[in-house]
Amino acid sequence: MKAVSARNPDVSLSAKTGKSNFWKVAFRNRYLYAMSLPFVVWVFVFSYYPLWGWLIAFQRWKPGKSIWEQKWAGLDQFKTLFRDDMFYQVMRNTLAMSVMGLVATFTVPILFAVLLNEIRNMFFKRAVQTISYLPHFVSWAVATSIITRMLAGENGVVNDFLMWLGILHEPIQWMGKEHLFWGIVTVSDAWKETGWNAIIYLAAMAGIGPELYEAAKVDGASRLRQIWHITLPGIRSTVIVLMILSIGHLISIGFEKQFLLGNNLVRDYSQVLDLYSLQYGLQMSRYSFGTAINIFNSVVSVILLFAANGLFKRIAKESIM
Repeated sequence: MKAVSARNPDVSLSAKTGKSNFWKVAFRNRYLYAMSLPFVVWVFVFSYYPLWGWLIAFQRWKPGKSIWEQKWAGLDQFKTLFRDDMFYQVMRNTLAMSVMGLVATFTVPILFAVLLNEIRNMFFKRAVQTISYLPHFVSWAVATSIITRMLAGENGVVNDFLMWLGILHEPIQWMGKEHLFWGIVTVSDAWKETGWNAIIYLAAMAGIGPELYEAAKVDGASRLRQIWHITLPGIRSTVIVLMILSIGHLISIGFEKQFLLGNNLVRDYSQVLDLYSLQYGLQMSRYSFGTAINIFNSVVSVILLFAANGLFKRIAKESIM
């Protein structure tokens, strides 16, 4: 090392300069680092430290003993998981509702944000925006009760309205139809989250320079042409980043909507992976099996995230890493 430094003093000089610059930048931003420290600790404590509990998935874990006193089972829990027919039914439901929700939560909020951005009356625009994102703050327990009441067979708003239009001749038991459950969940999610998801697209549209629209008007471009050639390309990076992150959570859709909207009549279509982990893992005291399900969920999510990032990086030249 001394010989290298003697032959090339610029190496040691650049190393020292790099270290001094690092500490200068760190000292200059010390307050920012101090402000971010609690969030770093929070992420470590709640997201990384609990990962040691994944060892349970490779054991026949029983309460009352430490994790090092348990019997090791190797990959038995994963073999049981992949041999279970219910697992594949649950994956079908999870992927179907995830893909439908992904399409709905991207197309509808973008369309809504574009239409809202074209409104010139600021009072009306703010009123519509406020009303649209209020459902986001309503818990799913309350939202599902509203949805169930609206779709009720007797005196339900949807049935009464469709019968008044002459589309239906008798009420439909919407919540009892298996083939309608995925659509009900998707529409419910879109109704609840469209206004909230549109906020980030409106913020991205606000960053588009007004001179672009003025130049387009001079060239005779219509409002539709301005949207297609200026607005949508202007939010392209935002859409791609959010889509990559959403694909990473494709099978991690939670279970609140499915649990609260589901019933015994639609059980074969309402079971999702997180609900499967809860019912066949924790509620049946199969803690090792439930942990194996969650490990599978996490691994697939990471694979999907990197795959989506690599695909968009190659095709659209946009990525998050």
